[in-house]
Amino acid sequence: MTQAFDAPSAAATPSTGSDKPLGETAALIAEIEIYCRGAGIAETTFGRNAVNDGKFVARLRQGGRLTTATQAKVHRYIAGRPVTVRPDAPHDQAARSRGQMPAQAPDHQAHHGLGRDQPFRFYDNRQKYLLFVHTCSEKWAIAERAGLELNAIDPRPPALRVFDAGVGDGTVLTRTMRHMHQRLPTVPFYVVGKEISLEDVRLTLEKMSDRFFEHPATVVVLTNLHYSEAPYLMPRSIASAAAINWREIPLKGNSSHEFDEQIQEMQPFLSEGWQVKPSAKTGNPTYVRPSVLVLYREDHRLLLDPIIPKPGRAEADFDFIIASQPYRARMALDFKVGKILAPLVSALAPGGRLLGIHSFGDDPGLEIIRRIWPGEDPFIHNRHDILSALKRTLGSSAHNYQFRANSDERALFRYHMHTLPSEVGASIGTSTLFAAWNAATYVAQIEDERLNAVLMGREYLEATQHVLQKHGGLWFNDESYVISRRRD
Repeated sequence: MTQAFDAPSAAATPSTGSDKPLGETAALIAEIEIYCRGAGIAETTFGRNAVNDGKFVARLRQGGRLTTATQAKVHRYIAGRPVTVRPDAPHDQAARSRGQMPAQAPDHQAHHGLGRDQPFRFYDNRQKYLLFVHTCSEKWAIAERAGLELNAIDPRPPALRVFDAGVGDGTVLTRTMRHMHQRLPTVPFYVVGKEISLEDVRLTLEKMSDRFFEHPATVVVLTNLHYSEAPYLMPRSIASAAAINWREIPLKGNSSHEFDEQIQEMQPFLSEGWQVKPSAKTGNPTYVRPSVLVLYREDHRLLLDPIIPKPGRAEADFDFIIASQPYRARMALDFKVGKILAPLVSALAPGGRLLGIHSFGDDPGLEIIRRIWPGEDPFIHNRHDILSALKRTLGSSAHNYQFRANSDERALFRYHMHTLPSEVGASIGTSTLFAAWNAATYVAQIEDERLNAVLMGREYLEATQHVLQKHGGLWFNDESYVISRRRD
């Protein structure tokens, strides 16, 4: 999904212990949440009515077992009782659904002390994030784009140095590392990932055991530091630097299973090191204690010694930086450039390249949004705006860099929501409609307050179905740009 935003903060997520994959369980939970809001009933009531279990939804969130039969029963219940406007809804509900009147702040804001004057962070909703990640191919497409960029990189000894400015669940990073191995199978890798979310750090580490097995000469570093600090693995504040939570773990053995077992044993350290608190200035989650986790294979320590970072002695000088969705689309241009991109660009080595990616719009996803909120334009800055502002911010040092906006043919790329051909036809299943609506509102970063008002009716489902049938599915556009540092 971080000072503009980090990936969503840690929260309880469905376990893979279910009979169903994580994505299907998350999708069902999101579907139930939307139905309950629209029907004006509690989740406990839904559970009792649908499956005779008032704690059904709570059990799903805690990793409870979900069978195909139970999933079908839930879908039959929802399909047989379409969501309608509640009888006690105010007479101006239709106007609110169209966004013409402000809706009341949702209850969860009151419970957590979040008023209307608090900064908004769309990406904190874990279920929306998981549903989007598991139903759309964006991370695959980004990794393919990163793989193409790697072909233009000529690393210098002693290693290929890569920085991921927002690891998320680790899909982009691990896929990029596969590209790296394919191109440079014997070159040592130094990989640093910034991530504020405890749950995403866990998901990323689950994917790393195979990387250490295939490419033994690898050093992986994960940190919760800010954008201006993470490339150097050092907080700017003297007090924070003195309190840094630094852990170096040489992995023993030579199999993925052995590495995975040792990674699982790191959970207590992660739980302590990745605690967050809201920023007093922005409301964004920020670290309670700065933390750095360094992993490598013990049997390759001698080879990797020149690139294993030490507290206060970590170098930036990255050959490749991936900045995929590092900021909210609606964030001010000066913030995107000054707080995020400028610090990252300064961490490039001579000849290094930064690949920036953000949502572009002009796609069926935005078409769904505009059928509900006409004129909605969440993507206010394109790549040309970003690069022009970055040049101004860098000032005289801008001549050290090359700024490539590229043509639309090269800069724009598409990703899709996963659907079977039979899913999008004359009749579209409720789960597919909910997943498509979630993806469209997630990408457009629509606030819960506006969503809650719309979910009282069925217009949003009709709009989603119309667009899916019109285009034969759902897809989105992302936009990329490249900034490279000139060689000395």
